[in-house]
Parts: sequence; C-alpha cells; structure tokens
Amino acid sequence: MNSSELSSSLREVVGTIHKGLRKQSSAVSSYSMTETETIGHLYRNPALLPTELAALTRVKTQSMSQILAKLEEQAIIKRTPSKKDKRKVYISLTPFGKKMVLQTRYERDEWLKDIIETSLTEKEKELLVKVLPVLNKLIATK
Repeated sequence: MNSSELSSSLREVVGTIHKGLRKQSSAVSSYSMTETETIGHLYRNPALLPTELAALTRVKTQSMSQILAKLEEQAIIKRTPSKKDKRKVYISLTPFGKKMVLQTRYERDEWLKDIIETSLTEKEKELLVKVLPVLNKLIATK
C-alpha cells in the first residue's frame, strides 16, 4: 500500500471511529461540531477570550458570540470580566460544563472499551497498543 492509499484508508477509519464516538454521548448530541470543539478548548484552557475561541475554532467572532450565548443560556459557560482590562471578558466552563465533559468522556471511553473487548483478539489489542505511539506521532506533527 502506497502513502496515498494508506492516508486515505487511515482517514476513513479515523473518521468512522470519530462518528461512532460522537454518537455515544447523550450530553452533547444537541451540539454542533463547533460548539463541542469550543467546549473542548475551554476544558483544556481555564479561561479564553471570545476572540481566542473564534480563532481556535476557525469561525467568525459573530458566530462565536452566538455559540457562547447558547452555551451560557444552558449554564455550560460563564463570563468573567478581566481584572486588568474591564473591556475584556474571559470565558470558562461552569462546574456543570466540566461535569458534562467528564460524563461525555466516560461514555465514549466505555463505548470504545466495549468495542475493543468484544471485537479484538489479544494479539490485536497488543498491536493496537504498539501503534498508539505512531498515531500520536502523526498528531504531534500537525
């Protein structure tokens, strides 16, 4: 298999796994990809400005404002004015938002664990363990 065929096959497999993982969480099923990406950025960063979130998710600031309004209405995020510059407002997850992320991760991990346990042989599981560093190397170079 040449590099083009390998990259196409890998994209298809990763895409299918990603779709399967997205379907597993009842908590995020009503959110768009950009909304869930926004929540993810806020989980990994304690506080971000709306402009930073817009840049990270590659959307216009106006679109991010709409996303943030929806998430705030549902008590997933909170806004905190900057202590240094009152014109700036930082966005962070509420305790409810953090709990939702953890619940979603748990549900997805359980789904994937069940698939691995029921579908793979011990040798295949060992092979998967060995390939993880290779896959991590692919995302580390992006």
